[in-house]
Amino acid sequence: MEKHHIRNFCIIAHIDHGKSTLADRLLEFTGTITAKEMRDQVLDDMPLERERGITIKSHAITMEHTAGDGKTYELNLIDTPGHVDFTYEVSRSLAACEGAVLLVDASQGIEAQTISNLHMALENGLSVIPVVNKIDMRAARVAEVKGEMSGLLGISEDEILEVSAKEGMGVDRLLEAMIERIPPPEGESGNRLRALIFDSSFDRYRGAIAYIRIFEGTLTAGMSIRFLSTGSVYEVMETGVFRLGMSPRPKLLAGAVGYVIAGIKNITEANVGDTVAEADDPSRRPLPGYSRVKPMVYSGMYPTDGENSEVLRDALLKLRFNDASLTFEPETSRALGFGFRCGFLGLLHMEIVQERLEREYDLNLIATVPSVRYKAVLTDGTLREVENPIDLPDSHTIECIEEPYVDAQIITPIEYMDVVMRLVKDRRGVYKHSEMLDSIRTMISCDLPLAEILVDFHDRIKSLTKGFASFDYDFGGYKTGDLIRLDILVNGEAVDALSVIVHREKAFRWGKRIVEKLKDLIPRQLFQVVLQAAIGSRVVARESISPLKKNVTAKCYGGDVTRKRKLLERQREGKKRMKSVGRVSIPQEAFLYLLKVER
Repeated sequence: MEKHHIRNFCIIAHIDHGKSTLADRLLEFTGTITAKEMRDQVLDDMPLERERGITIKSHAITMEHTAGDGKTYELNLIDTPGHVDFTYEVSRSLAACEGAVLLVDASQGIEAQTISNLHMALENGLSVIPVVNKIDMRAARVAEVKGEMSGLLGISEDEILEVSAKEGMGVDRLLEAMIERIPPPEGESGNRLRALIFDSSFDRYRGAIAYIRIFEGTLTAGMSIRFLSTGSVYEVMETGVFRLGMSPRPKLLAGAVGYVIAGIKNITEANVGDTVAEADDPSRRPLPGYSRVKPMVYSGMYPTDGENSEVLRDALLKLRFNDASLTFEPETSRALGFGFRCGFLGLLHMEIVQERLEREYDLNLIATVPSVRYKAVLTDGTLREVENPIDLPDSHTIECIEEPYVDAQIITPIEYMDVVMRLVKDRRGVYKHSEMLDSIRTMISCDLPLAEILVDFHDRIKSLTKGFASFDYDFGGYKTGDLIRLDILVNGEAVDALSVIVHREKAFRWGKRIVEKLKDLIPRQLFQVVLQAAIGSRVVARESISPLKKNVTAKCYGGDVTRKRKLLERQREGKKRMKSVGRVSIPQEAFLYLLKVER
């Protein structure tokens, strides 16, 4: 199809504002899908996506629509993930489009992720079509929300469309607006090939499949192509576009969105954001904006049954075929045995990977406390990156420790501003500024340590504001902090899987709560168990589990008291020997509890 009749767009929205439902209606209205094939969340094909109601993996689909002018247009929807963990995938999807539909829930209004996604769209130079969704709901505040969007975008309220994605109201007008307001793609089919990889997947028979947007040139089967970030060269076996499945096409011209199969054996060769060019192109000019996705959160994954470590390794290898952002390497813990240190984009990504491993590969796993990547500057001037707390060097060799920070935006009703600010301060946040969005809501901008928001920050925000606040963040770089490693000792032996890096001011509170909880969780032994939280050689918290006692003198009745004393002395020596050689097993509940402890 001629590029003048192509429109490439995406839908950006806060979680649960109706993005997947609107995509369903667009597919229905354009006749891309029949009523028989129709189901909720058509583009979300993973069971977890359907259960949680969120888009985890971005999707693309080509639709054809005959507009009011009688011409047929090709509409390429590049769907985007809905969670902040997958911001990089969202940015690459936006880079592959010329327009974006900004969707806002009429009952909830503008939220933090709405603003974050809008800024990304504007930075990419996209034409933004503002849309108010769920206008059929009783709680809809259509006029108020349109006023908010008008102020945010600096446009007339008449330019904002009203739709009900669930009922299909206003979808026809949205289709016409996309054709009118979104510009056609630029670029010439006769130029040298330049294509952006915005996503990829893995097929066990055909290898890695790269999802691409052609910016310049033509891609045909039989061509030799090069992936510029790795320098790898492959011969194109098949090209095509996305319908409900993959639909082969003999060639893809400038402006098209589709896929390329080239017998790529490893999904890491088809990196999101990479540029595809002709193998013999001497210039090798990459498209702007590429950067490798770096994990932000690290956690140890261990099978509860030590014999399943090989099964876990195979499962992680297979899972990485469809998720190139997952990283892992083997590690050993004295408490948990053999496992793997895994890197994730965020806590949601970690939850999804763990749940998929347990569901799809029938594994029972223990995940250690999530940590971030710290940078330790040593006294000799060298820099060491630390992903596992147990790898932190001795304190006397460290000049300072740097931790990652995020630029956070919290949108909250004004009445809850005080409790939100107290939470930010408690999590070592630094307030920057606030901005009134309307008469009842404000947006707070602050810097927060990434480690402080990993586990329960979002839940606490929702709890304190009765669900009315929203939270979004972007990576903001590294800052020096007064950080130390806190070790948990059981009978004088450090349990490496329970070690954490915390701020010095919070070390006592964290250590005390952990040893108190471990005292309840660890079953009593035949010998005394001493639990300690220590910073280096200094113990900051201590609890003891008293031993089980057996009445060894029950059989002694009458006679000399020395008989009882001998039996008690023999029991004391036995307990001392048992304590020196006995092992205390840490129950799985202890590691699960650590995920709930506030820092």
